[in-house]
Amino acid sequence: MDKSPQWRSMDDKTRAKAYSPSSALDGSIDPFIAAYVDGSKAAYAACGEAQTLRYGSKPGNTVDLVLPDAAGPVPLHVFIHGGYWQELSKRESFFPAPDTLARGMGYAAVDYTLAPEASIAEIAEECCAALTLLVENAAGIGLDPARIVLSGSSAGAHLAAMCCIRLPARLRPRGVVLMSGVYELEPLVGTYVNDALGLDAAAAQAVSPALLDLAGFPPALIAWGRQETAEFKRQSRQFAGLLAAAGTPVETLEMEARNHFDIVADIANETRLGQKMADLVSV
Repeated sequence: MDKSPQWRSMDDKTRAKAYSPSSALDGSIDPFIAAYVDGSKAAYAACGEAQTLRYGSKPGNTVDLVLPDAAGPVPLHVFIHGGYWQELSKRESFFPAPDTLARGMGYAAVDYTLAPEASIAEIAEECCAALTLLVENAAGIGLDPARIVLSGSSAGAHLAAMCCIRLPARLRPRGVVLMSGVYELEPLVGTYVNDALGLDAAAAQAVSPALLDLAGFPPALIAWGRQETAEFKRQSRQFAGLLAAAGTPVETLEMEARNHFDIVADIANETRLGQKMADLVSV
């Protein structure tokens, strides 16, 4: 880990910009959010009726799941959405489903309670519960529990990393793809992002994957877009280095012509990112 990362010398305003993904864009984020919405609507229509599985008692404690027409237990791609733990849902996160099914894999979009109704620690526990449900009920669902791969974007990358840390070995995914994530959360304290999160330094450190025990972390791909802020890129490279030091097989990938918001478009297609995702099933 950096002994004195640059964010420590930033004032709150400068740090807020460094951790504002939209500050690296040439325009608004609206077209990207619209693409999530439109793509997910089309995916729900194309894939037929999705199964909705409940993993907890709160309204957001559900997973939408679709399976390919294939004999025998199938591998599964589980996706956790971003939105700085306070926006979006599984309904805007279903767009990778058709391409995932075409690869012979099932697809599951995880929903969770948004801040401020839940703390980040509570949200991470919810995501762990969702993975637990899928693994423990794999046989009845038609899934191969040994071929579950996990991905997440932005805050979803943080949550996916927390699942890989918090879950016992038997429930951890076979591999994980982390896109444009934040793995040390203390820089968010004092910024607009923290208004809904309510973190202080101690709470931020307690839910920072970069500060936790990474032993047994599954094989990982850490990816980010070329058009990202320097701090998002630094956090990704730093976390990849920490995983490597802990003995985890890890690769890094900077996606050309992609930014914080559209990198997820490549998670299940024929790009390098999509292929790496599929390769993790056979690691």
